[in-house]
Amino acid sequence: MPSSDPIGLFDSGIGGLTVLHEIIAKLPRENTVYLGDTARSPYGTKSVETVLRYSFENAEFLLQKRVKLVVVACNTSTAVALRPLQTELSVPVIGVIEPGARGALKKTRNKRIGVIGTEATIQSGAYTEALKRLDRSVEVYSRACPLFVPLVEEGWLDNEVVDRTVESYLAGFKRSGIDTLILGCTHYPLLKKAIRRFMGRAVRLVDSAEETAEEVSRLLTEKSLERERGKGAASFFVTDVPDRFIKVGRRFMGERVDSAVRIER
Repeated sequence: MPSSDPIGLFDSGIGGLTVLHEIIAKLPRENTVYLGDTARSPYGTKSVETVLRYSFENAEFLLQKRVKLVVVACNTSTAVALRPLQTELSVPVIGVIEPGARGALKKTRNKRIGVIGTEATIQSGAYTEALKRLDRSVEVYSRACPLFVPLVEEGWLDNEVVDRTVESYLAGFKRSGIDTLILGCTHYPLLKKAIRRFMGRAVRLVDSAEETAEEVSRLLTEKSLERERGKGAASFFVTDVPDRFIKVGRRFMGERVDSAVRIER
């Protein structure tokens, strides 16, 4: 496939823009196509069968756009569908969990790592499996934080409601002695300020977006698929009305999110 072809990313909605932001920063020459399945978001409370179906439909859309690589920029889809997608798709597929696990292991000193994510991600045990595969001695503490996603999409990032929600979910982590916390949902980095304030600066926060961008760069180099010249352009597609996506998306990426095309499901 030509190196000029775009990188494709999909997410259940808007959170995957954190991954796109890091990819653009790392690989500014690359063209990108982003699909946010906003009509069916969130994925975190849905069944395995449903998330699998949605993930394959999203990937098929990206293949129609002739992408050279698919990034599953959604922790829930990565947990449930990464392996089947890697088996079935004709292009390389990268998820966000393994890069996040590697990033956490680089940062931890006492090998006590916390993971927060959607219900589906936590129930899948995907982060625990990835961490244990890389280091059997690590202790993993997990917690689902389902209210974080609606808080972010409502634009409530740093107020009393956020502080109380963070405290309610994360109080147990303070007692566990973790020194590293994986933000296991692509929405959660927007709550970093509130999470860091509660957990304290001794606990390192891991955003898998940066690690995923590194993995994308490595894979493109390995397969000689880097776009060698020019400035990359980003295209955005959604499955519901674009207005909300554009409004919330600007919190992630600024004015770069200036338009989006609605597709029918």
